[in-house]
Amino acid sequence: MRRYEAFAVDYEQGSSPAYAEIARELARDRTVVELVCGLPEGNKRQPNLLLAAVRYLGGPVDTWAGFRAYVVEHWESVRAVVLERRTQTNEVRRLASMLPVLASLRGPLALVEVGASAGLCLYPDRYRYSFDGAAPIGPADSEVLLECATSGRVPVPERVPEVLWRAGIDLDPLDVRSEEDVRWLRALVWPGEAEQERVERLMGAVRVAAADPPLMVTGDLVEQVESVVRRAPAEATVVVMHSAVLPYLPQERARAFVQAMDRVLGHWVANEGWRSLPGWPRVRPPGESGFTLALDGRVMGYTGEHGQSVAWAG
Repeated sequence: MRRYEAFAVDYEQGSSPAYAEIARELARDRTVVELVCGLPEGNKRQPNLLLAAVRYLGGPVDTWAGFRAYVVEHWESVRAVVLERRTQTNEVRRLASMLPVLASLRGPLALVEVGASAGLCLYPDRYRYSFDGAAPIGPADSEVLLECATSGRVPVPERVPEVLWRAGIDLDPLDVRSEEDVRWLRALVWPGEAEQERVERLMGAVRVAAADPPLMVTGDLVEQVESVVRRAPAEATVVVMHSAVLPYLPQERARAFVQAMDRVLGHWVANEGWRSLPGWPRVRPPGESGFTLALDGRVMGYTGEHGQSVAWAG
């Protein structure tokens, strides 16, 4: 269970010590390992999915002992949620680290987000942003404030972009008007010192999206992206965007998606772990963690995994 050992490190870096303990102990527990290995190979064995399933069912995730006892006793219920659901975290704060790129593009924009989950990141124009503690930009009446620290020559925007049209693509889109889907989104938030802050952002973004739901298309991103792009208004600049999506794709599908981007008329904004991206110049961040932010195949900067920071590459 090397995957769980590796995730234990990620959880520690993400200030979620309870998840770190559970992932580390699970990798050593033969009984639970056998249960997990009975799941389909691939993303269904992913730690985030298993942990979120237990939270969704109301099980304990604060200690390994409590988690283990619950999983063993309620395995069929946990397994059913794992098989039904997907890891579809919508961390809207990532928009803050992507905004310097989005705001630099000629508007109005037509946004197409692949791996969109509930589509909460399709509203960069509806949230407020504060860079390095400065006065926020964005609509003054927005309840969602996204804060981001910068380093290097980041072109901090003075205003949010104008968005004329927005659409999301996902294998199993979540509906912000569904109580169960929103509960699943909450279950995907890691416990820890940042949990309450993340939940508040999430619920504020849910209310924004529920007031004006985006177009959501069910399907494979490689198969759907070109047809969805063709639905965008002719007077808008098309932007295909994604964040923390490519690691969930089989390698051949990720390569097919990159190839599809060569055929799409518009811009491509990627915010991903560098290992999931092609071997572009400067694709690897200076540090061990974080994402790489790229525009049309050109690395622009490096961002915090939850959008808390952006460092410019130039």
